[in-house]
Amino acid sequence: MDNPQFRVGTRGSALARTQTGWVVDQFRAHGHDVVVELVTTRGDIVTDVPISGISGGDGVFVRELERALLEGRIDAAVHSLKDLPTVVPPGLDLACVPVRETPFDAFVGRTAPTIRELPRGATVGTSSVRRVMQLHALRPDLEVRSVRGNVDTRLRLLDEGACDGLILAAAGLERLGLGGRITETLQPGDFWPAVAQGALVVQIRAGDRRAVSIARTIDDVQTHAAVRAERACLGALAGGCLAPVGAWARWDSDTLHLGACVLEPREGGIVRIVAEGAAVAGDPPENLGLRVAEDLRRQGADAMLDTARMAEALRRRA
Repeated sequence: MDNPQFRVGTRGSALARTQTGWVVDQFRAHGHDVVVELVTTRGDIVTDVPISGISGGDGVFVRELERALLEGRIDAAVHSLKDLPTVVPPGLDLACVPVRETPFDAFVGRTAPTIRELPRGATVGTSSVRRVMQLHALRPDLEVRSVRGNVDTRLRLLDEGACDGLILAAAGLERLGLGGRITETLQPGDFWPAVAQGALVVQIRAGDRRAVSIARTIDDVQTHAAVRAERACLGALAGGCLAPVGAWARWDSDTLHLGACVLEPREGGIVRIVAEGAAVAGDPPENLGLRVAEDLRRQGADAMLDTARMAEALRRRA
């Protein structure tokens, strides 16, 4: 008896469909019969407030896909890994992480090509707490406008003059063929990316051997190890994907290096603490993440994140 079609779920945005299309093309190249199922998430429906303002903001782009998996309506889901909470729901597994695109944030400038060249009082569009804090650390004189919606919508608002520049994930622009819009790539130490930014993940039901065998044909070992380290660091700090935490793991020859930062607004500016570490031979990458997280905690990360959570709770009640 022939195997049934392998059903892959995705959000309906142009970026999500493009990312999933790439994954599906890889599966088909290995001879698998794949169909794509569109699933609408709460994050796609509610676009008039920042993600942090949506009830249960952590995971708003993935929950409906995870529910479809658990209910057997799809066999796998493709996510941007930075959108996935560090705690995976019971009954689900992360089967593979393909090769990573550019992990950094990008500035798309309209009135100036770089953040430092913007005039005083210029407006930059973003809805990410992490990005806002790092922007204010660089340029406290700039104004921030909360801009949500798909990439095309945000670029259209920029072109219409709604702001002087946007901060977006470089990987999303590149995957959509819009890399030419990038006027500045933002990198550590000035600008730390979100945990697992630029990486995709294929999520499946736990114990589904067929799904495992299909998904792992496109797993990239180095990318997978890097994001495991980053996510372990974030998880150890009890931070979700909306926390003001940035991290980037990179390979240098055979050694995995991880850097991470925690941010907190205080009177007089943004406080940023940074920790870095390298893998120990034979150690799982999660241990590297835990060591870097412990270094951050020794510097006061717990209190900083508590302050961020209380500030967000007060903002939601206001």
